Amino acid sequence: MIISFIIALFTLNPVIMNTIKSINPCTGNLMKEYPEMNNEQIESIISKAHEAFLKWKELSFDSRAGYMRKAAQIMLDRKQEISEVCAREMGKPMVFGDGETEVCAMILNYYADNAEKFLADRPLATPLNKAFIAYEPLGVILSVQPWNAPFYQMVRSAGPHIMAGNTMIMKQASNVPQCAQLMEDIFNEAGLPQGVYTNLFLEGSKISPLLDDYRIQGATLTGSVGAGASFGSAASKNIVRSILELGGNDPCIILNDADLDEAFSAAIMGRLWNSGQICCSPKRIILLEDSYEPFIAKAKEIFASIKVGDPLEKDTLVGPVCTAEALAKGLNQINTAIKQGATLVAGGKQMEREGFFIEPTLLTDITKDMDIYHEEVFAPVLMVYKVKSIDEAIDLANDSTYGLGGSIFSKNEEEAVKLARRINTGMVFINHVTTSVGPELPFGGTKKSGYGRELSPDAVYEFVNPKLIRISDTKALY
Repeated sequence: MIISFIIALFTLNPVIMNTIKSINPCTGNLMKEYPEMNNEQIESIISKAHEAFLKWKELSFDSRAGYMRKAAQIMLDRKQEISEVCAREMGKPMVFGDGETEVCAMILNYYADNAEKFLADRPLATPLNKAFIAYEPLGVILSVQPWNAPFYQMVRSAGPHIMAGNTMIMKQASNVPQCAQLMEDIFNEAGLPQGVYTNLFLEGSKISPLLDDYRIQGATLTGSVGAGASFGSAASKNIVRSILELGGNDPCIILNDADLDEAFSAAIMGRLWNSGQICCSPKRIILLEDSYEPFIAKAKEIFASIKVGDPLEKDTLVGPVCTAEALAKGLNQINTAIKQGATLVAGGKQMEREGFFIEPTLLTDITKDMDIYHEEVFAPVLMVYKVKSIDEAIDLANDSTYGLGGSIFSKNEEEAVKLARRINTGMVFINHVTTSVGPELPFGGTKKSGYGRELSPDAVYEFVNPKLIRISDTKALY
């Protein structure tokens, strides 16, 4: 009788497993759940990735490139599906999801076309007979990527390192599991050998201990400063090479000689893109006094006309923020800034509709003693500063613990380049807000925005061993 009762109890109350939840930020509704992987599954993934590396590294560049080109074409063929998954799972408007897919294909084709050239043996000029550098892949790379451009982030990480001969274990953000699964499905459809690219369903807090495994030889993370500190520390402890991209508080300086209407529109729309959830968007708009009031007027005009709403509707340009937690954090940052003395010019509230929507918001009169002066805000919030001189603008731009990107708008290209050299960031764009669209352009920052570079030829060198090979005759004494 007792035994029967116990059996029935366990039948009615099975062991509760942690799940990775896919929630629609436009409605707040749960769409799908994925069981979190257990230790045995994780061990199997790492083991298969290591075994795959031993074979993958021996494949020719042409063979690897064939898989990448096929994956690129599959992404283009499934663009509508990819855009819809992005819209439903993280709130990206369809028009931007289409663009993201196209950029992913560009990245995959770029490394398929160029990796062999980038990693060709490099002769060294030396009086000691002959010597050259041979570039060899390291092994299994653990990649941890964010949700805000889910497919782009996965491809930006996978493209160069897989083409270099490494294999990859991908931990995508827990709020976009459908995107993560679809990316693995696309690589599988392209015929990529098992273990070369594998998705990992695991909570972020459980990732760093994986770096204790000797088979993981590289680690890359895009995320918050806190996550980066933990991840980077674990990598350093295990002598694992790493890349960290940890967000930004990018300045955008608009000089009076710029085409002001175009510059204003670019800065405002650049900030609202992806509902303000982009690490390199122009978060701090810095204006000289004559341009300040016209910019405020332009921002109000755009706020009044832009459609904020369902990302599945084609004319929507601003969707929800990604999660209920992101909504609460964004509103708290806005309200704290107002309590500390900032001026709320427009927006500032949760929209009166279902889902995680924040009104496009404009804050001014921000001072250094306010929290928001130092923080990265991942929400549709423009922070506008007025300065009296260009030198003051540069000082303000550099007064941040972040150093990801920045932008300058001016018709005087020579002067703008001089100013760009004075800004302490990893990237400065002139007459364009900071972006990471071109696969040939390096992306990365300095200070607490992290280290290492993604995209461009630089990316393929992050996780390879530049081995010196020297050739001497037998009579050489040194």
